[in-house]
This record gives sequence, structure tokens and C-alpha cells, in this order.
Amino acid sequence: MSEYLHKSHNVTVLLYHLVFPAKYWRVVFDEQVDEVLKAVCLEIAERYQVKFLEIGTDKDHVHFLVQSLPMYSVTKIVRLVKSLTAREIFRRCPQVKKQLWGGEFWTDGYFASTVGKHGNEAMIGKYVKEQGNEYHKLHSDHQLGLF
Repeated sequence: MSEYLHKSHNVTVLLYHLVFPAKYWRVVFDEQVDEVLKAVCLEIAERYQVKFLEIGTDKDHVHFLVQSLPMYSVTKIVRLVKSLTAREIFRRCPQVKKQLWGGEFWTDGYFASTVGKHGNEAMIGKYVKEQGNEYHKLHSDHQLGLF
């Protein structure tokens, strides 16, 4: 569950729905890649001020529902998540690099949308579940906790 983040001079609740397609929209997400993706995202959450509220895959793309602070722009969050997940997926799942002909893991583009705290978070979660053909929820964090 998202929460208001109280810092010394501001209170924020910034939620983003991000969608990253795999390069060439190739079907690269299987159970092993899903587990690596989830693990890397949770490691990112421990080191950076980005909280993954939900992560879901649909064979050729990934949906993220993330919360962050104003000092992290959407572009910075996207660059952080794309670079670290791609590097670790290639390292831990070498067969994926062969599937993508030794190139990049993610497409250059992405989809980003802001999500409001009051009412829209559940709607986005429902949309993400119903959007694709074979959606698999990898992670969900709706517990209150310290950021």
C-alpha cells in the first residue's frame, strides 16, 4: 500500500505506472527470468528510495507500480531500473542474451503514467492484471512500513 512520505520539508505520495517492453517485443519472461527480475527490483528498493508496490510480467513486457520521492524523476527511475535489471538478468540468465541476439534487454522506449493516491491505485492494479494475455504477478507490497 502506498503511503505519505514525510521528509523534513515536504510530504509526498508519488506513484508511477511504468511499462517496459523487452527488446523486439520478444517473449523472454519465464519463471527463471521472473524470479531474477523480482529479486533485482527488491534489491533496488533496499538501496534506493524507490518502492515497488507491484511487479507483473506478461511474456514480452513488464508492468511496475512504483513509489518514489520528488528528487527521483521518472527518467531517473526508468534508467535505474532498466540498467540494473538488464545487467543482472543477462548475468544470471545467459540464455536470454542468446534469445536477444546478444543485444540489449529492454526497448529504448517505455510507458509512464502517474497514479493518484485516492482511487486510482486500485484501478491501475486492475488494469495491469487485465491488460495482457498471460499476466503473472511477481510481487505485491501493500503493507505499511518504513521507507
